[in-house]
This record gives sequence, C-alpha cells and structure tokens, in this order.
Amino acid sequence: MRRRTVAAAVVGVTLGVGAVTGVALGLARDPDAGPGEGGASTPSAPVPDSTLAAPPDDLDALVAAVGQSSPGDLGPMRLAPDLLPPTNRWFSGLVFGDQPQPVFALPVSFGLTDEGFALGAPVPVASPHAVVGPHVPAVEVSAGTSGARVSAYDAARVEIALLGDDGEPRATVTLAQGSPFVTVTALADVRLTTPVPFEGDEGALVATTEAGGTREWGLVTDGAWDDGVDLATGETATFYPLPDDADRSALETLAEAAADPLLRVDLTQGVAAGSARTTLTYRTADGVAGAVVAMPHHRTWAAQGEGDCGLGTYPSVYGTLELCAGGELTTVVPALTEAATLDLSDVDEATREALREQLAADVAATPPYPSDSYFGGKALHRSAVLVQLGRQLGADDVVAPLVERVTEGLREWADPDGCAEREARCVVYDPVARGVVGLTTNFGSEEFNDHHFHYGYLLAAAGIMAADDPDLAADLAPVMDLLAEDIAAGQDTEWFPRLRVFDAYRGHSWASGTVPFADGNNQESTSEAVAAWNGLALWGAAAGREDLVTQARWLLSVEAATARTYWTEPDLTDPALEGFEDAMFSLGWGAKRDHATWFSAEPNAILGIQLIPPSPVDGVLAADEERVRQTVGQATANGFDVQFGDLLLMYLALVDPDAARTAAQTLPAERIDDGNSRTYLEAWLAAPPARASG
Repeated sequence: MRRRTVAAAVVGVTLGVGAVTGVALGLARDPDAGPGEGGASTPSAPVPDSTLAAPPDDLDALVAAVGQSSPGDLGPMRLAPDLLPPTNRWFSGLVFGDQPQPVFALPVSFGLTDEGFALGAPVPVASPHAVVGPHVPAVEVSAGTSGARVSAYDAARVEIALLGDDGEPRATVTLAQGSPFVTVTALADVRLTTPVPFEGDEGALVATTEAGGTREWGLVTDGAWDDGVDLATGETATFYPLPDDADRSALETLAEAAADPLLRVDLTQGVAAGSARTTLTYRTADGVAGAVVAMPHHRTWAAQGEGDCGLGTYPSVYGTLELCAGGELTTVVPALTEAATLDLSDVDEATREALREQLAADVAATPPYPSDSYFGGKALHRSAVLVQLGRQLGADDVVAPLVERVTEGLREWADPDGCAEREARCVVYDPVARGVVGLTTNFGSEEFNDHHFHYGYLLAAAGIMAADDPDLAADLAPVMDLLAEDIAAGQDTEWFPRLRVFDAYRGHSWASGTVPFADGNNQESTSEAVAAWNGLALWGAAAGREDLVTQARWLLSVEAATARTYWTEPDLTDPALEGFEDAMFSLGWGAKRDHATWFSAEPNAILGIQLIPPSPVDGVLAADEERVRQTVGQATANGFDVQFGDLLLMYLALVDPDAARTAAQTLPAERIDDGNSRTYLEAWLAAPPARASG
C-alpha cells in the first residue's frame, strides 16, 4: 500500500515524502568556538570505542552466596515477563505504581490513558526559583485498548504494548529520548482516533492541525486514513510535534524521517587520553534515523563532524533543544581520572605538622559506624580518607588504629552471609527487583532510591583501603563486585540491568527507583553521583578490573560535565529559562528544575547538596569563578556557621583559598559534615583541587 503522510506544517507548504537517507550525524561545531560554545575540548582525532565492563566470571555464584529477599515492595509492574525491572529510568513511572505516571522523552511528553495514550510538547514556564514544563496532553490517541505494559527498552528508547480486553498486545508504541517521533505499530487490526483533527484528503501529503493551541503536530502513516487511521498488522502511524523556526527544507527532512520508524537506540562509548566519548545511534528499518534532538550539553560538547542542527528548535526545562538531521548524537567531554586523595606534594612542613596534629584528634574522635548503607558508607569513606591522609603525611602510627577499624567495617559489609546473622551492615539480593539492597535501608533504598549515592561511598572506601593490599581486595570482592554490578553493570545479565542509574542521552544519573511522580524521575546530589563513579573506578583499580576502571572513567567524565551544564553552572541566557533568577539549580526532574532540595529551603543546603562529598575530583564542578563566588556568597550571607559550612568553604577555596582559610579558622566543629573531617578540610584548603578549565 502506498504510504500516505499527514504532516502538520506552515499553511500552503506541500511536502513530498521520499526514502529516508539514513545519514549519520556527528554534531557539527564551530572550530573557533570556546568552551561552552561548541566544545573546544573535543579532540581532532576520533576516540576509539571502549568495551563496557564484563560481569565477574563468577557472577552467578556471587549472587547465590548472599541472602535472597525483597526488603521493599515494588508493587505490581506493567512489564513484559521476560524483562528486567527498569528501576531508575526516565520511563520507570510507566512500570511501577498503582497508576502509570507521565514520562518525558525530550522533546515529547507521554502518558498512558484508559484507551491508549496522550502526547504533549511541554512548554517551560520560568519563575524566580524554578522552571516547570509538565505533561499537558495535546494529542490524545485512542486505540480501543484497555491496558498497557512496557515490552522493550534500551539506552534511550522504550516500547509500550497496548493490550486488548484479553490482555494480549494489539499494538506497540515506541518513543525515545532525543526523537520527536512516537510510532504506533499494529500487531492486529487497530483503529486510531484523536479528538484533534488531522486535516487533509486522500491526495494530500500535508495538512495543518494545531493541538492544544500551542504547537502544530504531524502524522505519517501507511495505514488507511479518513477521520482516523486504520492500521493492519505491521502498519505504522507516527505522530510528532513540529519544531519552531522550521523552513520548508527542514519540514521535508522531518516528514521523511517520520516515515522510517525507530527500531532501537545503540550506545557506544570510548575513553582516550583527554577525552570521553558517548555516541547514541538511532536505528531504523532503513538504516539510521533522519532526525534527532540535541540537548544543550550535546551542543556544548559536540564532536567534530558533518551535520545540520538548524532544522528547528523546541523549548524545554533544560534549555532550547535543537532538531538535527541525521541519526547519531555524539558528545566528547574532557576525560577525568579517578583520585583517591589530594595532592599534598607542595604543602610546606609547618602545614603538614599542623595536619598531623589535627589528624590525631580526628582519628580519636571517630564515632561508631552507623548501620545503614548510606550513613554507614559515608563513615567508612571518611575513615578511609583519613587513613590515606595519614600515609601521605608520614603518620602511619597515628592512623594505625583506624586502619584496623575501617578494615573490619568493610569486611563486615563484605561478608556474603552477613544478613543471615544480622539486619544491619550487610547486603541481600532482591530477586524481584533484580538488584542488591544494603541493610539497614535508608532514604527508600529498599525501593532502589539513591543506590549509586550509597554504594559509591562503600566502593571508594574499599578501593582506597585495598589499593595496595591484594588480599584485602580479594576478601572484599564478592560483595563489592555485586555493588558495582547493581549500579553500573556493563552488560545485561539475568541478575542485573545494564547501567541501572545512568541515562546516556541526558548524560547524568537518576536517583528515584520507582518514580511515583508526575514530574518524572529526579536527581539532586550530582556531586554524590560524580563521587560514585570515582569510587567505582577506585574499586576497579584495586580489584584489577581494567575494563571497570575504563567504564567508570567514562561515567565520571560525562556526569561531571552535565553536573556543571545543568546544575552548578547552567547557561541562564537560554531563552527557555528566561525568568529564572537564581544562579544554579539543585534538583533536576524530567519536567522541572528547582532551586530547592528535598529537605531544606535554605540557600546553604541548596548549594551544599551539590558539594557532598568533597571528592578530590570535585574541582571539575567549578569553572566559572564569578559563579562560585556568587553562589557561595548567597549561601553564606550570614557566615559559614550553617549546614554544609565546611563544604561551602571548600568550594570557595577553588577560586579564593585565602578567603576560605581565613573563614575556616572560626568554623564550629558541628559544621563539619559527618562524612568529612577537619583534617581533610584543612588539607583541601592547603592544596585545593584544580578547577575545570572551561
């Protein structure tokens, strides 16, 4: 049957639909642009592919060795039975909870309805302290179905099966982050209807319709079309919002691309000296997609190559999105190397002696380790950092008692049989959720919230303590390797999903496990995400797993770049953010960005949660000296005697160490975070990490 096209466009423009060209896109950039204007740090030579980490050879045995239980209840899942539960994803709200939640596949929002689904193209609205763009249905599509479940997913795409009254799939709906297209594929005869009229006649390839009074939408189908679309088995209908500022050529490209439905999105990545690359390839039946949508960080860190990102734009809460011809999105960010400690080589002897005196006091004051996986992990990491400082300062005798304590604490957590004996400081494997849960739980970790935050501390502590101790690394490996698989498995296995928390399209992690929110998933503490990948690399090095180290460096590099781009140093000149008056964001969602936290409205908390823990790699979170001064100034309007006062001092030290050292002299002891120490604070002030270069 001849493919018919109904595509929203400027009135009077007629488009022909030809074959999709399938041209791959390496996003073009201006070679003369500076950092933040096209990615001046990108290399002139391609970055070769790196293989994501293979699972441990004995993964089956490792899982079998720990206790099996489900501390949390994920509830019923709208999920095909052969799929691993997709916690911590941008689309997890479709799967978990009593009712499905909207999801945000930039530039489209999507929500399930009683008989099908609804599409939106969120319009961001900025206020002084937030930018919001909720799901507002613009095109509601009825398929005469009565249920839905996720039937497939990959690096950026999700497929939803629409079910008949008998529970059998009648059609699938495919959407993906970075694609403007939402495609229905019939598995049986199905009729699609919408309250919004897609006008045209049998001979027309273009019609105009305006949905919700906000944006024109297009429809491409090879089904029979009258006042609805009748699809026979295998036929498709693709809906898409038209971009702003699109000319005739751009609309032709978009219509052609819509005629070739998306099949999958492949992820490849590479790490070479100085560069970390991420490539997403949007595969279709005819090759690769004809159009993709770039977020601001894709343009900032665009790889050199041929391509056209001038096809139009969409506004979003993350800034203006650009529609690009081609089927690839490639970014190349500055590569980072893991760091266990600060560089104290240039610190003078008088300062070193003062640090040794403070070290003795901090070692003596180390409290008992908490029982839960978050605060317990923080405490062990604090102790491991003190041990490392002692070794650097020639104070092995001072930290000797702490070496024994932290080693015993790690061995306790790493005992596979631990949960058979106690309900704290141990892990179990949840066979329903397909992951590891540390007991005692905290912050909803039994529902897979914040696992990378929790386990990053434990992995870093293990990596530091076992760096030169192969026997200890071997003893810790059975459980530490499971924690690594839980948050960052390089391959799908029957036990763990690949890259559970990391979103390769957005370039950052997601913290909520089941996402019971109408605003989509969220992440608050980007610094703890950065620290998690630093810890993963430290553990990989101690365990002799070079592929895990390489993968962790890729995650570390990309997460740090997007933490700056979207949290600590966003581009506030973007028209989509006009009206937002703060200097940074602290809580990013699928549908909004807040200058707020889960736990406090105080400016010191809003900035401080982006600085915890003060990792040796945290200098990469700051490139803009004026922005650092501004945000620290706002957070400490009445001084540093506030929550996270120590972290704010350390952030200030990246641009003004003298001022930070002066203020630190009067910082009360109770303002030292429980994962930090006065010794580490003073060492940081004496030798601050290098900031990002641009």
